[in-house]
Amino acid sequence: MTQKRTVVFVFALTLLVPSLAAQTASGTQQFQPTVGQPGKNVIWVPTPDEVIAAMLDMAKVMPNDFLIDLGSGDGRIVIAAAKRGAKALGIEYNPDMVELSKGNAQKAGVSERASFKQADIFETDFSQATVVSMYLLPELNMRLRPKILDMKPGTRIVTHAFDMEDWEADQTAEADGRTAYFWIVPAKVEGAWSWKTDSGTAEMTLRQSFQKIEGSLKADGKTLTLTNAKLSGDRISFGVGEGNPSTTQYSGRVSGGNIEGTAKTGNGSEVKWVAKRVTP
Repeated sequence: MTQKRTVVFVFALTLLVPSLAAQTASGTQQFQPTVGQPGKNVIWVPTPDEVIAAMLDMAKVMPNDFLIDLGSGDGRIVIAAAKRGAKALGIEYNPDMVELSKGNAQKAGVSERASFKQADIFETDFSQATVVSMYLLPELNMRLRPKILDMKPGTRIVTHAFDMEDWEADQTAEADGRTAYFWIVPAKVEGAWSWKTDSGTAEMTLRQSFQKIEGSLKADGKTLTLTNAKLSGDRISFGVGEGNPSTTQYSGRVSGGNIEGTAKTGNGSEVKWVAKRVTP
């Protein structure tokens, strides 16, 4: 009788151990997400590899970049960026997804460059990123937009499927029947700027709507409209004058309250140009 009970106990234990092992592993590598599963503010839908490639291509992700993926899911965008040599971080609210992502990164051989953090994207500082990627609903993009616009000028932003409303994308790409959007965070240049000229002082007024700018320049008793004014990240350029060869082309880099660059006249001469912000 004792022998029979021992056999039954051993048999039951052999059934129980795999079950316990599966439960222990749940939340790690054995967790399998399902398309449409609910999460915080969103449901999970994976981004196809073709779309990921288009996103990273538009953002020109390089080994010297730090990409942060907001709502990183199973980690595929982070892993793809790490495969390009970039340092990448995924912010994901679901702890099961975070553990799954870590396992996926390890399998892909990029654990040294790809990391994941369980956190709320709206309560996380991602200001150190050079590239931010997202696949979120439009209203979530808009909640994040003010924070994104306060990031360092030149930071690249790329999204899958959804845009930023009146902040028009700098570029779009189609892949696998879907749209990816790309922006460069613009410097804040609206207001008055001035600089010294040979004949006195030039005063420039800029108006700005995201990366679109326009304005006028007052110098030597004349007020002229800026032509072909462009802003890309911290790079600004525009023309001033009433036609070639009298038109002067200005180009420079915005840094806080300064713009430093060059002014090239129609006759080909080039001088250093430094403008100071007068009013924000």
